[in-house]
Amino acid sequence: MSEASGPGLHRYIGVRSAVALVVANVIGAGIFTTTGFQAADLGHPGVIFGLWIVGGVLALCGALCYAELGAAMPGAGAEYAYLRDTYGGVFGFMSAVVSLIAGFSAPIAAAAKSMVRYATHFFPVLDGGAGFFGVTLADVAALGLVWLLIAVQLRGARAGMKVGDWLTVFKVVGLVVIIVAAFAVGRGSLSNLTEVSVVYDSLSTADRTAALATSLVFVMFCYSGWNASAYVASEFENPQRDLPRGLLIGTAIVVVLYLLINAVYFYGAPVSELAGKVEVGLVASRHLFGPAGTNGVVIVLLVSLVASASAMTIAGPRVYYALGNDYPLFAFLRTTNPRTGAPVTALLVQGVVTSGIILLGRVDQIQQYSGFTLTLFASLAVSCVIVLRIRRPDLVRPFKVFAYPLTPLLFLGVSGWMMFWALQGRPLESLLALATVALGGILFLVTNRKTTKATTP
Repeated sequence: MSEASGPGLHRYIGVRSAVALVVANVIGAGIFTTTGFQAADLGHPGVIFGLWIVGGVLALCGALCYAELGAAMPGAGAEYAYLRDTYGGVFGFMSAVVSLIAGFSAPIAAAAKSMVRYATHFFPVLDGGAGFFGVTLADVAALGLVWLLIAVQLRGARAGMKVGDWLTVFKVVGLVVIIVAAFAVGRGSLSNLTEVSVVYDSLSTADRTAALATSLVFVMFCYSGWNASAYVASEFENPQRDLPRGLLIGTAIVVVLYLLINAVYFYGAPVSELAGKVEVGLVASRHLFGPAGTNGVVIVLLVSLVASASAMTIAGPRVYYALGNDYPLFAFLRTTNPRTGAPVTALLVQGVVTSGIILLGRVDQIQQYSGFTLTLFASLAVSCVIVLRIRRPDLVRPFKVFAYPLTPLLFLGVSGWMMFWALQGRPLESLLALATVALGGILFLVTNRKTTKATTP
């Protein structure tokens, strides 16, 4: 099969953009919504905070593993290339299908729907009910954001990356200001951090375990994107040096910010008031800052969600571009703008899939479905570190995982436990995730059969 880095993609990415891409991908809809879902399922601030710590450790373990793989195999597509070269074409193909549906389109849809939800603070009309054929004004606004970001990327990959860099700078600075202001002048209460709702005590041991695993899936959805810069490795100026730095620095920044943001939520409002709320940041900011301060908080959160959707709009099409390099049937996905290097067809395909998800799913359903699927394939990719160490000891590795094999084994063990119990707690979303994987396998068989017939004399 051909190398995943094709002539249509330009090399222009350095450490700064790599870090920004990770931070922008990760800090999106999840952190501004899922704490409310966790509060409803668990009702214990200390346990929820502990899950965010566990998620941060897993994300760092995953980033270390991807740093080794990406530095050794710096092509476009990340786990698509890792799985293809380690386990064979069917695994790589399935990961590409999963990336299109659950890896990027679903998180972009969640970010867009969450942004509209927060925007109702300024535009209450967006909070209307069913519209024309079930399509609401909120859906139209979310679709508009998706296609606006695609239009920016179609103008050029380099220009799109610069927009993402500046949005990320604004996002990080804004979040830091909110965190400092919350504890310096916010009207919060430390007692909220220890208040436990009746939900936690009412759970049986089995239900509590399932709730913990389900909540951890939400957390890992929020951390998804720690591998973002690996998808554009073929566009790095020096991938062997800069890719590991971008992955690790970006992930470390996110872990610190996530823990502080959750501390702000529980400092600002009791767990019972956060339970089940999508716009959890808005609830906490009203307690902390009142109406005037809340306006500034919502602006920062809106920019954060746009930056996240923008970063995923950049990363996702590189996977489909790599797929087009390997399979003649999907060669149309390789189409790039020769002047700017933008993967035109891949961007448009991702936009269509994202639009469908926006119209079909709720935010919590999208996040649980996507989180389960991404955890599964991230685990498969992390396992490549172990398999390749055994099968290809001669592979040049400019970066090696710290504390090998403990680091990949820890990631695999916790991820397996989490997915097993998530099947018990959220069976519909988890089974849909597995169905997406099966769809990828079926498409691979159909694609191979058609390719074989087309090339047989």
